[in-house]
Amino acid sequence: MAEELDDGQGDGRQMDKVLSYLTLNTRQFHELTLRARVVLSQLPLSLTVVLIVVGGFFFHRDLFSSQAFVVGTGLQAVLLAVCVLVPWDRLPHPSFLVIPLLDFVPIGLMRHGAGTVITGVGLLTVFPIIWLAASGLFPRAALTAGFLASLAIVWVPVFVTDVAVTSQSLTQSFLLPFIMLAIGVTIRVMTASMMAQQAVVEEKDRALQVLLEESARRERLLGTVVNSVDIGLIAVDEAGRPVLANRKLEQFKALAGGGSDTAEADLRIFQQDGETVMPEARRPTRRAAEGQVFSDYLLWWGERPDQRVLSTSSRLMTDKSGHREGSVVTYNDVTELVRALNAKDEFVATVSHELRTPLTAIRGYLELLTGMPDLEPEVASGLEVVSRNSERLHKLVVDLLSTAEGSPEIAPRPTDFSGLVRQRVATAEQRNANPLVFFEDHTAPGLVALCDAPRISQVLDNLLSNAIKYSPGGGRVTVRAAEVDGAVECSVADQGSGMSPEELKGVFSKFFRTSAARNAAIPGVGLGLAISKAIVERHGGTISCRSTEGEGSTFTFRLPLAHAGQDQQLQSQEL
Repeated sequence: MAEELDDGQGDGRQMDKVLSYLTLNTRQFHELTLRARVVLSQLPLSLTVVLIVVGGFFFHRDLFSSQAFVVGTGLQAVLLAVCVLVPWDRLPHPSFLVIPLLDFVPIGLMRHGAGTVITGVGLLTVFPIIWLAASGLFPRAALTAGFLASLAIVWVPVFVTDVAVTSQSLTQSFLLPFIMLAIGVTIRVMTASMMAQQAVVEEKDRALQVLLEESARRERLLGTVVNSVDIGLIAVDEAGRPVLANRKLEQFKALAGGGSDTAEADLRIFQQDGETVMPEARRPTRRAAEGQVFSDYLLWWGERPDQRVLSTSSRLMTDKSGHREGSVVTYNDVTELVRALNAKDEFVATVSHELRTPLTAIRGYLELLTGMPDLEPEVASGLEVVSRNSERLHKLVVDLLSTAEGSPEIAPRPTDFSGLVRQRVATAEQRNANPLVFFEDHTAPGLVALCDAPRISQVLDNLLSNAIKYSPGGGRVTVRAAEVDGAVECSVADQGSGMSPEELKGVFSKFFRTSAARNAAIPGVGLGLAISKAIVERHGGTISCRSTEGEGSTFTFRLPLAHAGQDQQLQSQEL
């Protein structure tokens, strides 16, 4: 379709250029008034008649002794004057066709008057024939009228003179009307094709105008939308060149010491400490230009004390075939949220430390009391309740402190993972207060993982504790560990309450509790899984969850496999 449009537009442009050159006018022919077009259509014939008259004056003076020739040239001048003087725009549109029809009269007189002095004057009929055929109006009638008029130019002199009418005189110039008819048909076919192409071009031009107007409207709408949102936004192409940016981003740039045209590499952007300059390779626009997708990537913009924290995210733009066309980066001011989170973490850390000191004393005295001989059963039972609840409180304080300290510190070393799993399962069985819950351990022997044993013990304790807590109706807790794809994979599956798909999305979030846990008053604050995720990822591993509501959940994590020589390497580094 695009090629047809280009061809049609090319033909139209070429024809307009030809008409413009012929008319000595820089304007396109179809843009002229109807009167101007009528005059210009008549002008070629009139100019040709002028050339014949000038030639006859210099070389054939006897030509002007013919009254028919003189009358014919006069009528031709009159028709040109009519073309100029008549307001054709006010008359019915087809009325101008009377001019080419009347042109046959002076041409016939000039042909008859010229006789044998100047041959070929009858060929002047080609001008009105072309005009009639190219007008596009009444095509059949125009061709018929042109043929009959050409025939009349040949035959009328035969009948009006005193010469006897013979078959020879009638057929002597009989070829002229048919030549004119052939020329008229050819012009008509060409004109019809051009008009059809012009109609197609005009239709496509109208469609293109509609598309351009719709595109402009959508562009205005997009500009209004992106400048109305309270987040910074920039779109870059596949080469990283900016395509679109909104006013909010300009405000953020001004905060970082730049202007609307300042490149992101020249802005004052810092890392988490607010002082270390963020390397160009880690800045969001650069990462987006490389095709990276990220969410909630925090940056510190500007200098203190006016520094702001921006959360940035990037998404890819693709074409219909899925190829990357660029990326969109958003900038959201989360300064107040970050301050609130920092204040919360400081508060949690402070409270946890304040609780830890008296809790340590309580646990110490409990050990002394429970170790005393000859305790009465009632006292021993009470002390057991106190000890159990102090352990719960101690675990809560440990979890709160782990959350407040942020990214956990680890010291990975080759660890007997199989033995570690068996040990944690045995501990969980001892602590299990639900007689309806039983354990199955399917850990493969000889597994050696590169991990921090105390930290991974914390992960296993959290998963096993959750499996027990969330199976109040009892059931089997299955622990599996094996080498999978060059890593150590461990899973803990229960037959408890499970989770809905919506709850599953936030299972590793801080302070996450399922509706079943809240309704059943299952103890906990929802930090264990968030801490476990942080520990596993700190090891370079992954953790995931599969769950079906009412059927149970399976938590699976992977850790790096320890290879031969790593233990000696770690020991040599310590030395």
